[in-house]
Amino acid sequence: MKMAQLGDIAVHYRVDGPEDGPPVVFANSLGTDMRLWDPVLPFLPSGLRIIRYDKRGHGLTSCPPGRYAMGALVKDAENLLDHLQVRNCVFVGLSIGGMIAQGLAVKRLDLIRAMVLSNTAAKIGTPALWDARIADVESGGIEKLADAVMERWFSAAFRTRAELALWRNMLTRQEDNGYIGCSAAISGTDFYTPTSGLRLPTLGIAGSEDGSTPPDLVRETTDLIPGSQFHLIRNAGHLPCVEQPEEYARVLTGFLQQVGHIAGPDG
Repeated sequence: MKMAQLGDIAVHYRVDGPEDGPPVVFANSLGTDMRLWDPVLPFLPSGLRIIRYDKRGHGLTSCPPGRYAMGALVKDAENLLDHLQVRNCVFVGLSIGGMIAQGLAVKRLDLIRAMVLSNTAAKIGTPALWDARIADVESGGIEKLADAVMERWFSAAFRTRAELALWRNMLTRQEDNGYIGCSAAISGTDFYTPTSGLRLPTLGIAGSEDGSTPPDLVRETTDLIPGSQFHLIRNAGHLPCVEQPEEYARVLTGFLQQVGHIAGPDG
């Protein structure tokens, strides 16, 4: 784990795998930190240069006061990849991470050769919805939202498991202002027009029981990009990388092979 001073914040990041491996960058969802991807990593092929980071206001990255703009979150990702001298990565973004992926691809296509838009959309929710969530956090902290968030994040079957507490704790231990700041960024974002102008290999992934970004919403965004693919993971909610990590890794690995980022099964 490392820290990089990038502009106005210190970004916490981690790089696993060889320095000369094909880079795959993971950006996580609202209310989670880089540990979101832990369940998937054991099922990915060896040799990848896996880059994870905590977005602003989350995990061990700085939490500036006030509400954030999506442009700042995109700039943070851009600065980190420049700092690590990354080019032509495959960028995997889940939820707000997928919005960051879209914004970064529009701004710096030299950084991204392909992207995975997981459980995300060009526009998520409405300003009224996000204003209500922000007001709840301001009045009662993230704890006030936690049970409702678990229902959107996970399938009914997963919510009966003891490990649900791990993810609820991850959510409630994020900074309230980080959650508020990133909620404001989502609220102010509509990427339908810029995303429709993108021309790069894209895979959309959705969970059949996702209460935050339902499959039709994910597919609608993915379809904005000509030649894109879409995969539905059943028996999973908003975080299929947690509920179905083997399938998630298999689909991601297949996409990496298709776009020539790694060798296929035949070498």
